[in-house]
Amino acid sequence: MSRPPRMTVSATTFDAPDPRALAGFYRRLLGWTVTEDGTDWVTLRPPGGGPGLSFQTEPVYTAPEWPAVEGAQQMAAHLDIEVDDLAAAGEHAEAQGAVLAGFQPQDDVRVYLDPVGHPFCLFLADGHR
Repeated sequence: MSRPPRMTVSATTFDAPDPRALAGFYRRLLGWTVTEDGTDWVTLRPPGGGPGLSFQTEPVYTAPEWPAVEGAQQMAAHLDIEVDDLAAAGEHAEAQGAVLAGFQPQDDVRVYLDPVGHPFCLFLADGHR
């Protein structure tokens, strides 16, 4: 049996009506650096290296429903973001434009929606995951 080719995840990509605006939100939220900045594609990378986040234009973007509702656009993926202070991280996320989701399924996790409706979770390093 031959060895499979080397594969490395480079980034997770989010659709958005305006990729620069959404990338700006995550840049402020995470403190990451823009490494590629095009009209329809923006990539952020963490300071220490590793997989990044990319944002691409989707002109017919529809925000997912959280929690899921039958017949509506559903979330396909979300970010889990480890934090050292849940309350402070939540305040920071809201200051950048995030909205606390109306449904919170766990006491030690906070679900937020980014400016175009992608859910993401904040959780304590020693708590949830």
